[in-house]
Amino acid sequence: MPAEHYAAVLSRAECLADRAAVDAALDDMAAEVAAGLGDKDPLVLAVVTGGIVVAGLLLPRLQFPLRLDYAHATRYRGALSGADLHWQHRPVEAVRGEHVLVVDDIFDQGHTMEAIAAACAEDGAASVTTAVLALKEGAAETEYRPDITGLTLPNRYVMGYGLDYKRYFRNLPGIYAAADEDV
Repeated sequence: MPAEHYAAVLSRAECLADRAAVDAALDDMAAEVAAGLGDKDPLVLAVVTGGIVVAGLLLPRLQFPLRLDYAHATRYRGALSGADLHWQHRPVEAVRGEHVLVVDDIFDQGHTMEAIAAACAEDGAASVTTAVLALKEGAAETEYRPDITGLTLPNRYVMGYGLDYKRYFRNLPGIYAAADEDV
């Protein structure tokens, strides 16, 4: 993305959650995770790519034994809307018999998280808990909902803290909604 286009998209974006709001949400998420999994030696699965950022910020807040792995299933592949689910890494053996915490950046339509949680259960996980930094209000197309949610956001195209816009802006220090003209 040319630098001038990047700057223009960012200048039109609206901040929905600043760094302090995201930090508070992560603290709340950590408390919920600790209450449910703190005594279970969980396996944390970061969902690639955006979930890596969220897991990286959440894990230091969890003061109990845990292990880290990843799952890579995507519907977007750099596009602004999703298509069929494509697995790039399904940790079949890693989840068997484990208490699994799946961590992702956003719960949008719900298809990816629902499929990953179902795959963990099918692959023999002892339990599956799902956590997302952000849930888009009114966007879900499935009945499935994450167990732990940090923030509820309007149904707009959002970016920052792992969330991307055409593979950019994952590193923003807040969560921003792209302007209508940019989506």
